[in-house]
Amino acid sequence: MTDPNRETTAPSTDPSSGTADLTARLVAWGQELLAVHARLRDALEVAREAVATADGAASRADGDPRRLLGLYCHGFCQALEGHHRGEDDNVFTALLDLRPDLAGVVAELQRDHRMLDHLLGELSRAVDADADAATLERHLDGIDAVMETHFRYEEKRLVDALDEPALAAALSGTDRRAALGPLA
Repeated sequence: MTDPNRETTAPSTDPSSGTADLTARLVAWGQELLAVHARLRDALEVAREAVATADGAASRADGDPRRLLGLYCHGFCQALEGHHRGEDDNVFTALLDLRPDLAGVVAELQRDHRMLDHLLGELSRAVDADADAATLERHLDGIDAVMETHFRYEEKRLVDALDEPALAAALSGTDRRAALGPLA
């Protein structure tokens, strides 16, 4: 998902090149957002595969398919929730301090976060209740639809803002996982 035409130079180790360090870090924040979104898409696919594997399968030597389903679905839920919590607590706060013109965009993204939290809670409850594969697939379909629309909007509206030097400075010292979740 990395744009091959985008500058990806590693940070300079020369202390006199502070600008080069900031530029390299700027690119990393925008690219990191794209990479995390790709990993979350992959995690959703793993959860879908777990639903398909668990559907009608009996206990096997490599583990109970229903137990594995719970592991993958709950893991996906935690990864997506952690990503949105990090954005809300770190990235969006820093972004709004520097770019108040993006308040409407951030408010819309935070509404999506709340909707996704609700959908993830419903999926988690369905997994815990041993719902059938068709029910779990419907939950995953709903999450997928909202998540994909959310990611595309966020990528379109925020990647350039994440590349601004002032935002990189504001987020300097912030751990990637604190800012973008456990898959960063």
